[in-house]
Amino acid sequence: MRILVICGAGASSTFVALRMRRTISERGLAATVAAASETELPDALAGIDALLVGPHLAARFPEIRALAAEHGVGCALLADTIFTARDGSEALDAALAAAA
Repeated sequence: MRILVICGAGASSTFVALRMRRTISERGLAATVAAASETELPDALAGIDALLVGPHLAARFPEIRALAAEHGVGCALLADTIFTARDGSEALDAALAAAA
């Protein structure tokens, strides 16, 4: 499974991706996680299974979800609590549900 986390500039999504990588390893799953900014999204959709969108992009989520759907990619809007989460469980569970 390939997961992409996006935010406005790519910084917040990088921290989420790092926590997710640890959780993936702890769970023994075969998955990769990358982080990107919203501007990188069109080029980054190829070859991913799940797209996680930072909560600060909620106003643009319908547009982002439609773009992801065009590429056959499951998409989820992350909760406001995602950046304060202690691990990557919440984000990983959202990615697994989006890809299902």
